[in-house]
Amino acid sequence: MIRLFGYFFGLACVLFLGVAAAVAIYISHISEDLPDYAVLNSYAPPVATRVHAGNGALMAEYARERRLFLPIQAVPDRVKAAFLSAEDKNFYNHPGVDLGGLARAMVVNLQNFGSGRRPMGASTITQQVAKNFLLSSDQTIDRKIKEAILSFRIEQAYSKDKILELYLNEIFFGLNSYGIAGASLTYFNKSVTELTIAEAAYLASLPKGPANYHPFRHPEAALERRNWVIDRMVENGYVGQSDGAEAKQQPLGVVARGNGPSLFASDYFAEAVRRQLIDQYGDKVLYEGGLSVRTSLDPQMQLYARKALQDGLISYDERRGFHGPVKQIDVAADWGPALADIPALSDVPEWKLAVVLAVSSESVDIGLQPDKQSNGKVVAERTRGMIRAEDMKWAYRSANGDRKTATSPQGALQPGDVVYVEPIGGDGSNTYRLRQPPKVQGGLVAMDPKTGRVLAMVGGFSYSQSEFNRATQAMRQPGSSFKPFVYAAAMDNGYTPASVIMDAPIEIVSGGQVWRPENYGGETAGPSTLRSGIEKSRNLMTVRLANDLGMNIVAEYAERFGVYDHMLPVLAMSLGSGETTVLRMVSAYSVIANGGKQIKPTLIDRIQDRYGKTIFRHEERLCDNCNAGDWQNQDEPQVVDNREQVLDPMTAYQITSMMQGVIKRGTAAGKIDLGDRDVAGKTGTTNDEKDAWFVGYTPDLVAGLYLGFDSPAPLGRGGTGGVLAAPVFNEFMQQAVKDMPASKFVIPQGMNLMPINRKTGMAAAEGDPDTIIEAFKPGTGPADSLSVIGMDSTMAPEEILKTSPQANQAVQSGAGGLF
Repeated sequence: MIRLFGYFFGLACVLFLGVAAAVAIYISHISEDLPDYAVLNSYAPPVATRVHAGNGALMAEYARERRLFLPIQAVPDRVKAAFLSAEDKNFYNHPGVDLGGLARAMVVNLQNFGSGRRPMGASTITQQVAKNFLLSSDQTIDRKIKEAILSFRIEQAYSKDKILELYLNEIFFGLNSYGIAGASLTYFNKSVTELTIAEAAYLASLPKGPANYHPFRHPEAALERRNWVIDRMVENGYVGQSDGAEAKQQPLGVVARGNGPSLFASDYFAEAVRRQLIDQYGDKVLYEGGLSVRTSLDPQMQLYARKALQDGLISYDERRGFHGPVKQIDVAADWGPALADIPALSDVPEWKLAVVLAVSSESVDIGLQPDKQSNGKVVAERTRGMIRAEDMKWAYRSANGDRKTATSPQGALQPGDVVYVEPIGGDGSNTYRLRQPPKVQGGLVAMDPKTGRVLAMVGGFSYSQSEFNRATQAMRQPGSSFKPFVYAAAMDNGYTPASVIMDAPIEIVSGGQVWRPENYGGETAGPSTLRSGIEKSRNLMTVRLANDLGMNIVAEYAERFGVYDHMLPVLAMSLGSGETTVLRMVSAYSVIANGGKQIKPTLIDRIQDRYGKTIFRHEERLCDNCNAGDWQNQDEPQVVDNREQVLDPMTAYQITSMMQGVIKRGTAAGKIDLGDRDVAGKTGTTNDEKDAWFVGYTPDLVAGLYLGFDSPAPLGRGGTGGVLAAPVFNEFMQQAVKDMPASKFVIPQGMNLMPINRKTGMAAAEGDPDTIIEAFKPGTGPADSLSVIGMDSTMAPEEILKTSPQANQAVQSGAGGLF
């Protein structure tokens, strides 16, 4: 028996050694092609790029994997506890593989064999790191062995906190969110430090199967899994019994964030920034590079700009009449589901979709669009309201070309019509005003003239309606709003605001073609000053001035100001017949507003990479001593403005003064009221009134806009910059500058201010009612005799009186020095 026992013992030893040798050979073989875990040292996962407004508010995120890297030191203990309880309670005690947990899993799986239940896993957090970073997800023995080997090695090379950091930043949580920081924002719209016990437990339940615990598709399973994690946290001593019980009573509370901009009304601005980042750094860096972008957007000013432009577009569109309903649906049965399926303008929350239920001569009964639940089902409750006849009178006229008119709501709407409405009064009111998305569009830009920072940008009525950005992408003719650059070129080349030009018909012959430009309205005024020409926006005077000056000079100035890249030097271009954008025009006016300094318009103040290093900064001015370590009685540091001077400061002031006249006496008279604040600007109206412009500024803010159809078409009689665009500018500026200190335009040192007669441009006599103070450069002043640009010689006095009613009136009023 002893020999027999010895025989079997020896045989067992041989078998054991053979198996051990085989296992050793297998492990040695499988270890030969193991990936290098040293790559974990340089872990740089795809991280979301975040775009912020000027005040730090989050505007938008761009990512293929919505992830934000978070150091382990920034993860609260309760969040760590939730994940350790859900995934690996012995994490800080095992060497990479939890042998006790593996044994328990094997026993449970043997007991459940054939029951159809999912096998219980025993992977540790370290094993999951090895799989997620270094291996595939194949369900094979080879992969599990490799995973275990790598886990032992990773544990020897890295601290437990480092391994947990890698895990928490890499795992997938569903809803395109990766990492605990990204998941916290995606599911609860809050930072990790703000997560409650219940919220942390729910996030910890997701890595096991995000789709199985989807908060909206499987809310019961999600709640059950979350509560299981809370129980484990209590069991492991991380949470007290009472706190755990309270956490289990809370709802999931998921508030999933969308993929669009987070800051209201910033859609056009955010998309423009996204395009710029792609152009500058490429698609991969934008969606994976983890950039932190601080933009120039002023959120409050953006709201003012949005409202002003929308008000202007709605006002014009409603004067044109009613375009008809959005859609027709059946209201004989339950109209809620059909109405709920119609997409509304998501970025115009003031408006609601409604269906007409009944129409009378005095009012319209409507049913409001019901909400959809998270599972896609329509809520059962139906809300009704009313449109009074006086709140929809504008819709009595059809805008569809048939000029059909109605006398009551019965002629404009019928049951089943789906329309937009806006509530009147406070919350709880069931009275609504009829609305419609305008067909006319426009763009508006507001800019700091000293820095070129774009503070507000609106690219149309609604980004949801049209993503085309009319502030940066629409190429439109600026019309008369281009004229200040013609006059600036003239001021820089010897002309003065008091120089006189003939305002009379002119023919331009070129290549056998005859061009006969006209003033708006067709009237002429005879000899008039340059100031009068820009105030009244005289086309004939501008053409004569450009012809006398030379179009090559005008083109050079237009390119210098950035209105055009390459301007064709033909006379028609002096009237703004070339195409440019609102952003370019506002940038060009900013040069005039800041005294002639070149600016680079920007939407972005600063860009930092994922490590916090600044890789772009818009501010280029220098301040060598601004970062002094201490004060040693040195002079206060000065910011060196090294920007190019592209316009004489005196010329800039002269043009500004002339454009102040546009608002006081010219084409925008009575349209702009900013109190005692200095403001200058210019209207613009293109041929056939297809575009209406206004660009203007105070010393601290420039704003410009246009209104027009996307497919250029006449705006109709009176569709001018003064009538349509100037009121929008006024509404915006009144709000935008109300909290800014009132300031005046700075008169350059050496500029001479002299009284002249505004009609003749000559020195004013004492008591002359047409006296204005005009700005002259040193060595210039009002003329002693009336020399008229655009005529062959100086006019005889009697011809002046015949040709110019203004001159005749000036003589009768006693203006001195006319002859």
